[in-house]
Amino acid sequence: MATLNQCNFIGNLGNDPDVRYLPSGEAVANFSIACTDKWKDKNTGEAKEQTEWVRICCFRRQAEIAREFLKKGMTIFVTGSMRTRKYEKDGATHYATEIVANNFQMLGGRRDDNGDTRAQQQAQAYDRAQSQPPSGGGGGFADMEDDVPF
Repeated sequence: MATLNQCNFIGNLGNDPDVRYLPSGEAVANFSIACTDKWKDKNTGEAKEQTEWVRICCFRRQAEIAREFLKKGMTIFVTGSMRTRKYEKDGATHYATEIVANNFQMLGGRRDDNGDTRAQQQAQAYDRAQSQPPSGGGGGFADMEDDVPF
């Protein structure tokens, strides 16, 4: 009988990824995402929400990509498998459950103080550049001197 261990999450990064290197040189990135459910209480009509923090780790090239592109506050989609590891600390046994990412995608991006995402900022900059006439030194016909040397 086949088994399935696949988890999918959409959430916001709580911090920039923490990237470390194993003795073998393999990169490992660790970060947590906040997955928030929002609903309205049926009895009171009050808005409610609950946030779950999900620990994510990824390895090798994916860890390097996480280090380079993921930033606190970004919304990402993560798919992976759940793992629970056991470790000893101060003589006590502890367990940590995390998602080992198979893949992640950046979704909305990080928002600035105005609430704009990086993609929106780039689109606004492009629109501004397109609406302004080219600056001097553009090499157009209007910039040519009237005295032709031939």
